Amino acid sequence: MQFLLFNIGFGEIGFVLIIVVMFFGSKQIPAIARELGKGIRMMKNATEDIKRSINDSAKLDEEEDSITDTIKEGKKAIDEISGTIKRNLNR
Repeated sequence: MQFLLFNIGFGEIGFVLIIVVMFFGSKQIPAIARELGKGIRMMKNATEDIKRSINDSAKLDEEEDSITDTIKEGKKAIDEISGTIKRNLNR
């Protein structure tokens, strides 16, 4: 079975684990794994923050467009009313 993301199999993973144990020793592996997990969690949180920021920005743009459309509709309604009033005054 191979991991699709990195295209590596269990043999390669085992080899890497043996090299890690040789370099760091078996007592330090839990600490290394813990720090690696913290790093991954921080990256995930940062990614979620960026996504949330982009989505919030997109929502603000949509709200601004909605407000602009409402203002244009209000201006059009005022222009129609003022046009009627001007016509009635000119008679």
